[in-house]
Amino acid sequence: MKPLRAVIIGAGHRSMLYASYSQSHTDELLIVGVVEPDDVRRQIVIDTYKLPPEHAYASIEQLVAGPRLADIAFNGTMDHLHVQTTLPLLEAGYDVLLEKPIGVSEQEVRELLEAANRLERKVMICHELRYAPFYAAIRERLLKGTIGQVINMQFAENVSYHHIASAYVRGKWNSAKHGGSSMLMAKCCHDLDLMVWMKAGIQPKRVSSMGGRMYFREEQKPEGAGTRCLLDCPHVDSCSYSAKEMYLERNLWGAYVWHGIEHVSMNPTREQKLESLRTDNPYGRCVWVSDNDVVDHQAVVVEFADGCTGTFSLNGNTAKPCRRLHLVGTLGEIEGNLEDGSFTIRHFELSAPHGYREEQVQVDVTDNMHGGGDMRLVSDFLRVIRGEQPSISTTTLADSVNGHFVGFAADRSRTEQKWVHL
Repeated sequence: MKPLRAVIIGAGHRSMLYASYSQSHTDELLIVGVVEPDDVRRQIVIDTYKLPPEHAYASIEQLVAGPRLADIAFNGTMDHLHVQTTLPLLEAGYDVLLEKPIGVSEQEVRELLEAANRLERKVMICHELRYAPFYAAIRERLLKGTIGQVINMQFAENVSYHHIASAYVRGKWNSAKHGGSSMLMAKCCHDLDLMVWMKAGIQPKRVSSMGGRMYFREEQKPEGAGTRCLLDCPHVDSCSYSAKEMYLERNLWGAYVWHGIEHVSMNPTREQKLESLRTDNPYGRCVWVSDNDVVDHQAVVVEFADGCTGTFSLNGNTAKPCRRLHLVGTLGEIEGNLEDGSFTIRHFELSAPHGYREEQVQVDVTDNMHGGGDMRLVSDFLRVIRGEQPSISTTTLADSVNGHFVGFAADRSRTEQKWVHL
């Protein structure tokens, strides 16, 4: 089998993760190029994959100006760049694995769908959660009719206090102006995709949502707090959000925090990190004195065409990060927690204690992100491109857009305070 050739678009955390599949599956995937405007990041890819310099580009325009370099592209650019970088790739003959969200507006998403159909190119969205064994096993049970017709679905994502502080308060997804997306779309569009996926093609009908930025705002700042943890704050050694404790002592979210000082050193010293957090590193800012404007909590209610209802809760600032679901059907229910790697099926049975019989299902839990779904996603994408039988988790672009439309409607409902019909 000849390996598929791939080019990395945007050498950030996500696209580099997908590209790493090639290092353990050399017979399936070969990285042959990169598009990355940052000189340091571009050189990292050149060195990692032994690329010739002429296969490293600073822009999409440079890549597509010449002959087609690869079969596929891994697009991991920032949210607001997804559609504008994918369209020229499709025109140039590339099939694309595109990081979520698809785009930052319903109009953008529809534009990409139209282009992919017109050009007959494949675009798969990185809905990694579909590939987590936890969700795939639940989907299989629904397809078998284990709990009958689904009547109600409850999903929740609990985002830890250090994650929300790092990515959505201090980090590059802290504002729709900067990252291009709301927190719901940046963090949870694949949770909404799961909800739509579990309904097996029955369309969502209308959406309502509420939420806001309740905690991470200046009026919540502790008395006497400064503007930067390591510059002028007396609470630096006691605050739960201390940049010193999170990033220097615990090295949490290092891939994000030290990304901005790679031009200083690929392996910065403690002194260089300290200076960065004291001065211009956004991760050194007080969480209550930042330029964030995205929500820290949001609730979404969805009604489907068959009358089924679904709820999704985005809970920021939790102690324990986890994803939960509870599906109620006409013959029973399924309840579980992704991080536990197991779920419970409860079957109606009048003769059993309490009127039901329980079945515990254990699934593989790996150290990979998203419940082990990331590398399974890449593997499935390659199967699709080779024309082989995909898994039940495979998502076409025409399918992926439905969860996004729910998310866009939810954000509109939240700001306009009304039901939004799809």
